[in-house]
Amino acid sequence: MESHLLATWLLLCVLLRPSATQDTAPEGVLNCCEGDVLFLLDSSGSVSSYEHSRMLAFLSELLLPFSLGEDQVRVGLLQVGTLPRLEFGFDTHGAQSGLQGALRNVKPLRGDTNTVEALRMARERALRPGAPGGAREGLPRVLVWLTDGVKPGDVIEPMAELREEGVAVLVVSTGHSNYQMLRQVVTPPVESNLYFVDIDDMSIITEDLRDAIIEIIRAERITVRDVATDSATLQWRPVLSGLTGYYEIRFSSLSPGEAGGGGGGGGTSPSTSGGHYQRLTKSAESSTARLTGLKPDTTYTATLTPESNDQAFNTLSITFATKPEVLSPAVVTVSELGLTSVRVSWGPSQPEAVTSYYVEYSALPRGKLHAVTVGGTQNSTLLRDLQPDTTYLVTVSSRHASGTEKAMSVKVCTQEVTPALTDLQLTMVASDSVQVDWRSSPGGLRGYWLTWEGQQSSVPGQRSTLYLPPDSLSTRLTHLPPAARVCVSPIYRTARGEGLCCTSQLPSNILP
Repeated sequence: MESHLLATWLLLCVLLRPSATQDTAPEGVLNCCEGDVLFLLDSSGSVSSYEHSRMLAFLSELLLPFSLGEDQVRVGLLQVGTLPRLEFGFDTHGAQSGLQGALRNVKPLRGDTNTVEALRMARERALRPGAPGGAREGLPRVLVWLTDGVKPGDVIEPMAELREEGVAVLVVSTGHSNYQMLRQVVTPPVESNLYFVDIDDMSIITEDLRDAIIEIIRAERITVRDVATDSATLQWRPVLSGLTGYYEIRFSSLSPGEAGGGGGGGGTSPSTSGGHYQRLTKSAESSTARLTGLKPDTTYTATLTPESNDQAFNTLSITFATKPEVLSPAVVTVSELGLTSVRVSWGPSQPEAVTSYYVEYSALPRGKLHAVTVGGTQNSTLLRDLQPDTTYLVTVSSRHASGTEKAMSVKVCTQEVTPALTDLQLTMVASDSVQVDWRSSPGGLRGYWLTWEGQQSSVPGQRSTLYLPPDSLSTRLTHLPPAARVCVSPIYRTARGEGLCCTSQLPSNILP
């Protein structure tokens, strides 16, 4: 008899023990979303204590499956009364245990239904990105208003301002009045974001409202980055984090008829559901995968399937195109410019693809054509025996192993010949005057540049200058300071040639 009673007592204990799912959701359940959700709860005098508790129980059931955290879903609660109050902000609860406990301890405010002031607080504090404890930059923001519909005030304008700032507005009303007003404040589509329900039947809309929120903050997305000619990186939200399982990735090139499709979204691409494709797997903690061995300038589709025995996930797919192959030479540059030589360089270096480079050059406008061939491992060559001060057209052509050829041209100007001054003489004609005579090569001259300064001047470094035309071979300088140093330099089209300098001293002692 005692053993029978003990068995009955144990059975009752098992049956009466609360289910674990009432307190916490399994790790990773609905680990699909990223955003900030603020609940605007009417707790004014028009809402009874029973109705208030039923709304809080509804919120508890609605939010239980969500994974909370800084990189997932964050929840805030703002109560409406005479003096609205932010019960807790987005940065308060990072786990379900804390959130569920807070919801059980929320007390009603009573008083008037000051929804307008509550919306001001929501906009300026909770839902403003960057504000202390406010919403996160670049993530979805949702406002869910739970109201009995009794005299909420003129909320159409403040609700419109929130929607204009990117906040999605959803409404649950336990009263059946003000339909026209409420349908104006919700974010379209109205049929998905506006709910009328009796207070005792709120549980029947739990799943629909949760789905509407998920639709806004869903983060089960896949993107492509670092796309190159032969590779690309897939990136996704790690929905399997904390679960057992793996990610399966399949990718293949699209046929021309399929290549017009867009990227993102769910579903399996036809090109990877059968036929030839490449496959790889990544661990449950992964969030990226590098796809290699791709063809240049080709459209690919990739599918990502999270595989787990703990929970089912959607297959995601995306379409992208690799970059066109950059055939060398794509850039041609010149350096080491000289009178009769110049170095020509090109890139990018592609020794595995290029068999040889063929460099042609000729003086413009109609000079003799010269050519040189260099190996595919080289990326420059020095062209010699050129004419000074001459413009050349240089063309670099590549011969690729695939049979493709590409050419690129550039104009090159060799340096001008700038002969030095061959002779300079100073003849004193007075105590402060000197006759300056010089000789130089006449070819290409544009003139002469004279400078002189006194080495014992009261103003050290003070210099005088004079320009003379190219047919000048002498000039007289007057009012020179004692021991003046005179320099003459030839001027050419592109540069100044090397000059000579002499110092004027006593008339009987002219020193070169």
